[in-house]
Amino acid sequence: MKRIPDLPERGEPFIVCDNLVKIYKVADLEVVALQGLDLDVACGEVMAIIGNSGSGKSTLLNTLGGLDRPSAGKLTVSGLDLIKFSDRDLVWYKRHMVGFVWQQSSRNLIPYLTALENVQMPLIISGMSTRKREARATELLETVGLGHRLRHRVGQLSGGEQQRVAISISLAHSPPLLLADEPTGEVDTQTANTIYDTFRSVNEEFGTTIIIVTHDPNVSYRVDRVVAIRDGRTSTETITRINLEEGEEAISHDEFVVLDSAGRLQIPKEYLEQFGIRDRAVVELADDGIVVKPAQASEEEDERRGLRGLLRR
Repeated sequence: MKRIPDLPERGEPFIVCDNLVKIYKVADLEVVALQGLDLDVACGEVMAIIGNSGSGKSTLLNTLGGLDRPSAGKLTVSGLDLIKFSDRDLVWYKRHMVGFVWQQSSRNLIPYLTALENVQMPLIISGMSTRKREARATELLETVGLGHRLRHRVGQLSGGEQQRVAISISLAHSPPLLLADEPTGEVDTQTANTIYDTFRSVNEEFGTTIIIVTHDPNVSYRVDRVVAIRDGRTSTETITRINLEEGEEAISHDEFVVLDSAGRLQIPKEYLEQFGIRDRAVVELADDGIVVKPAQASEEEDERRGLRGLLRR
């Protein structure tokens, strides 16, 4: 594998996860982190993945990044089948197809180097000439708004500036996919907004597909789509729509329950609790859709109908 494959057009499928399974084995125990997850990501999309601890969102990110191998299912990125990749293929994939931004700056940056030197490090390793790598690093830092901080060391940068340097490093080799794990987890709201603005600028400038794992409740206002994961499967998805009303932009959010390839869906927990739906439910066809009812209520109705029938006899 010597070159990045031709990418699909913007908006076309770029990442496809079909019935994706990941099982971790610890001693004699098996932990199923992904339980038949389905997910499609469009080329050039900026999306976020949310979920409680243990939901599988970080496992999904590691799998997309080539850090973990799927146990079963299908996973393709720009037509590349990661399930069939050899160890050598995965090394190539991580170098050329994907960039990473981690929550902790210690994982992203070398503290005794300047911002410009940090961005140049992966380019030095790849053998790029001094002139080209300096030009590339400068271009990236200017793109994220740090053209005036090129010569400052990591300790002289704020937390938000450090994350913007990390974003520049992740883009050094022009990967088509950028994965960010809690990139705003250690900064305040104003700085988080600056980081999200940086992701958007990168997306518009380079067309990079960006996936962000986060706990930030305000992320839906900063990305195109939010996918919630629960128990190793996609649960709900919220799509951001921008409408023009009387010359002004109006932002709305449409939330959907995700239906997987096997016809399964995860009904929000609060809905189930409200109607007392636990182990079983009754599904009925209606004129305008499908109705889900508690099994107990249906059984009681059947009993009443049976009694009325006996009385009529």
